[in-house]
This record gives sequence, C-alpha cells and structure tokens, in this order.
Amino acid sequence: MAPAVMQFLEFHRLTPDEQLAQSRAFLARMSERRTVREFSADPVPFELIENAIRTAATAPSGANLQPWTFVVVSDPAVKKKVRAAAEKEEREFYEHRAPKEWLEALAPLGTDPNKPFLETAPCLIVCFQQNWSLRAEPDGSETKVKHYYATESVGLACGLLLASLHLCGLVTLTHTPSPMGFLREILGRPKNELPFLLIPVGFPAPEARTPVAARNKKPLEQVLVRV
Repeated sequence: MAPAVMQFLEFHRLTPDEQLAQSRAFLARMSERRTVREFSADPVPFELIENAIRTAATAPSGANLQPWTFVVVSDPAVKKKVRAAAEKEEREFYEHRAPKEWLEALAPLGTDPNKPFLETAPCLIVCFQQNWSLRAEPDGSETKVKHYYATESVGLACGLLLASLHLCGLVTLTHTPSPMGFLREILGRPKNELPFLLIPVGFPAPEARTPVAARNKKPLEQVLVRV
C-alpha cells in the first residue's frame, strides 16, 4: 500500500473573544430554525441551493468516499409524481403500518397523510446514500467499491445541508416517507443509491405555523454529560 500523501493544515486560530462571539452567534441563529410544512411558491435563487450542497459535500465521510448524491427537483410535473407516490405510502403508514404508540407520538405535531408541501415548495432536495460504487479500471472493467460508514456519513452531510439552508434564510422540512424506493424510480437513480432524506426547501408561506410541541427541546442538562 502506498504511503498517504500529507499536506500541512491551513488553520487560523481565533482569539478567545472571537471564538465565543462566533459560537454564540451560530447558536442564536440555529435556535431560530423551525421545521416548516407550509411553503410559499416564491422561487429560490439556485445559487443558494448549490452553495448549500457544496457545503454538505464538505462533510467528513468513511475513508473519504463521499457516499452521497443530492438531486434537486423543481420541475412541477416531477414534484407532482413525488407527492402522489409519497402520499400513497403515507396513507399505508397512517392507516395500516404505524403502531399505536408511533401515531400517539406524532399527534402533537399534527401530521397526516396529506403532503401538499411536496408540490408547493419551489424545490425538493432528495439525498441519496451510496452503499457502494463502481470504479473504472484501465482494462475497461469495473470494480465494486464498498463505502464504509455510509449512513453516518450521509447523516453528517445532511446536517450541514440543513444548517446552510437555514443560514441563508430558507426554511426546510425533513421528510421520510417509508418506504422511499419510489424516489429512486421517479428520479432515475442507479441501483447503488438509496433514498435517505427528502427535503422541501423554500420560503415560508405568509401565514405559516409550526407546532408548539416541536419547539420544546430538551434542556442542556439532559443532553450534555461532562466526564
């Protein structure tokens, strides 16, 4: 195995005051983030979406294999197909598949099988997870390459994606209809890609509301353990 090629890290160390100011500013901005289900149809400048995906793609990943694809959907006809397929799965979930305890947990959020936001939001970002890829060899053959920690890697990338979208003044929803195989079919993705997350993105509708229950986050003493 060839030795790894290394490069010196470019790092600018902030002063303690700068560190604290940036930490507090980021916390304040992210504390304003809300999950939104009522979107305006106003278009979103594509560069905002592109920059958010560029940011997501800086995430760390297992063996730096970057096992993600982000498909941006703005075509109304395709969004309509996505909504129809998602609502079909959601009806099955709410009426047959979901256990009573799960439905009780969802009740304070006011969700149901109807997903109009999948058409109203100006764009959808569908995040796909690649569990493996094909590497082209010099002789024209292909070798299957396993992706390590693919789920964890894509989760990290999606976190950066949501933060970036929020910081540029957009709202989002993390939607996970189950199962999501229809997304690969509708969007024509290869068999090595699995749908991970469906994110409607845009501006909130003028009268958008968010569930009060969703604003209740655990206090710090319940999530931070110092050893």
